[in-house]
Amino acid sequence: MEDDDKAAAMAEVPGTTTAATLAAASALPDRTNPPRHKNEKKKEKEKKPPFDPALRGSNPPKPRAPTAAKASVEDPDSLFKEGFLADVYKERPVDQAGIKKIVTRFPPEPNGFLHIGHSKAIAINFGFARYHGGDCYLRFDDTNPEAEKEEYFTAIREMVSWLGFTPVQITYSSDRFDDLYRLAERLIEVDGAYVCHCTKPEIEDQRGQGGKKARYACPHRDRPMSENMSEFRSMRDGKYRPQEAALRMKQNIQDGNPQMWDLTAYRVLDAKHHRTGDKWKIYPTYDFTHCLCDSFEGITHSLCTTEFELSRVSYEWLCDKVTVYKPMQREYGRLNITGTVLSKRKIAQLVNDGHVDGWDDPRLYTLIALRRRGVPPGAILSFVSELGVTKATTNIEISRFEQSVRRYLETTVPRLMVILDPITVIIDNLPEDHLEMLELPFSKDPSYGSHTVPFTNTVYIDRSDFREVDSKDYFRLAPGKSVGLLKVPYPITATTFEKDEATGLVTKVHATYEKPAEGEAFKKPKTYIQWISPSPQHNSPIPATIRYFHDLYLTPPPPPTPTPAPKAASKKKGKPSSSTPKAAITETPASDPSATDSTTNPSTTDSSTPAATITTTPSETPSTPPSNPLEPTPAAAPTLNPASLQIFPHALIETGFHEIQRRAPWPAREGEASTISNTATTNATNTTATASDDEVRPETVRFQGMRVAYFCVDRESEAGKVVLNRIVSLKEDSGKA
Repeated sequence: MEDDDKAAAMAEVPGTTTAATLAAASALPDRTNPPRHKNEKKKEKEKKPPFDPALRGSNPPKPRAPTAAKASVEDPDSLFKEGFLADVYKERPVDQAGIKKIVTRFPPEPNGFLHIGHSKAIAINFGFARYHGGDCYLRFDDTNPEAEKEEYFTAIREMVSWLGFTPVQITYSSDRFDDLYRLAERLIEVDGAYVCHCTKPEIEDQRGQGGKKARYACPHRDRPMSENMSEFRSMRDGKYRPQEAALRMKQNIQDGNPQMWDLTAYRVLDAKHHRTGDKWKIYPTYDFTHCLCDSFEGITHSLCTTEFELSRVSYEWLCDKVTVYKPMQREYGRLNITGTVLSKRKIAQLVNDGHVDGWDDPRLYTLIALRRRGVPPGAILSFVSELGVTKATTNIEISRFEQSVRRYLETTVPRLMVILDPITVIIDNLPEDHLEMLELPFSKDPSYGSHTVPFTNTVYIDRSDFREVDSKDYFRLAPGKSVGLLKVPYPITATTFEKDEATGLVTKVHATYEKPAEGEAFKKPKTYIQWISPSPQHNSPIPATIRYFHDLYLTPPPPPTPTPAPKAASKKKGKPSSSTPKAAITETPASDPSATDSTTNPSTTDSSTPAATITTTPSETPSTPPSNPLEPTPAAAPTLNPASLQIFPHALIETGFHEIQRRAPWPAREGEASTISNTATTNATNTTATASDDEVRPETVRFQGMRVAYFCVDRESEAGKVVLNRIVSLKEDSGKA
């Protein structure tokens, strides 16, 4: 079981107390008047600042007509109304067994960044409490100072808030260290624990070597209580070094459940704790801390993943042994995304080896990476809701996740025209000073409003929308063929084109504007394409760098190993491969053709338009290749995609982007709903890379690039430099003619 999985499923507790806590813990805490968050009074939903009609080229949004709820946004309460979680509630509802309020907790270990799998645990624990009018704690299980960092605490708090949840209180297991220590002594007093000096191999042998031999008791198991107490206090006082002594629970070594094989309760660690400093030389384990902190906080429903189903027996055993209130633990199936890696250890190796650009690299599936990529928190919650909750583990392909995100974005973000790889079209029969201001809606929904863009005798179109040689099955621009420009009154017809002799690529197309004579009708074109006109007085177009993120792996990693059966056997790890090249960056220069969203895989680009070059640089094939960050057998070793990042450095955006940025976040929901007073400049080229609590984060500036993809602003955007990330394609397998 990976440490990530442990973090996703549960954690431990805190909150300072005195010796009175131990007595209070023997009964269900009275939660008639539970502690409230400092912002107890519900704030009225803030409204976006009124739109300024004076903003050039814009029309204010029209009032939204009453409509039915959009089908793409799942009912956030559907998980709790029926099915597994509804049954869990019925086992211990309010007003039965002394339950006055539902209390849950999300208890991550602060030893890494949360990933997509943790979103399910967050949604379930916070959502379950919210649906039943209860409280949920965010509890940091900070019992391992060797692996904890402040950046993990900060990131976890941010992700919970980003997903739209506010804990009733943020607590720390370390705040309960005094109480936990007193309960450890109580456990010794009732003959429930002993100090063991065995080595790790000796303990493994006592536990039967994975079923290869009979299990037997530790030789220290029957030492007198007074001796155990003295030895435990010696551990506390620093008389033992790490691994020289441990406090083990005296459970049942002959039980068929490995979680009853005298688990470790305390171990010696030579590490300074971030909150308690050098006070402690011993630290409680997860198995000892978790259930007791649940008890201290009066948790009614301890909800975790099925990896902990076997632990329920030891959870209840310990509460009973030290006679404290016993919460009800129930387990649900975890969420895995296949085709990528979620393990902290494996992601760390990807980062350290330079395969990805940090833990928030948009190709990863950490929550901070998904946020930077532009995935809205509501899309993640909708995805979790769609999948439902049962005891079965859910293994979902990346494409299924992206499909859910795409469906969510379709009805929640505005639309703009974007050109990935522009070529110039000169409309020869329009005068050089021709200027029309055309109105474009931001969406099919009139409440989004509209804006105006300039139309001149020059337009930029995407290279993929022009062919040198026409064909019957091609409906875009080609010599002698007409095409419509979105919202432009009349079509254009290509007449001639110019090429760069050195590269053989088209650099300019000449066309005529097919405005019919007065009284004559014009033939409607078979297709319309996006376009942008240059107009310095309107600051059009807006230059941008656009990043396309493809699958990180060509050969996907295998899904996580299922939870072992109660009679667990040791698992052998395969040797990692060392022949995987680093993921390369594919940059598409202005003179090169590029695939639009219809050609997500560059190899499928239209044959008349050369594909973007994909290369692996010499530095990526060193004499000693980097090791593969995964550990399946060599036959199943995944292969990193050398073209997982594709860059369009000369893309263009139309001027409606100014207003989209000013009115962000899109959509104003979940944890982003409170950041609707945008303090960033309305000048798109001045997007800042960071945002305070009162500012709109760059990635909340989301929109659909018509006929291209969904995009957001990246945190690396700065003055004079707009950087966009592709969130998802418009279609899973798009292919426009």
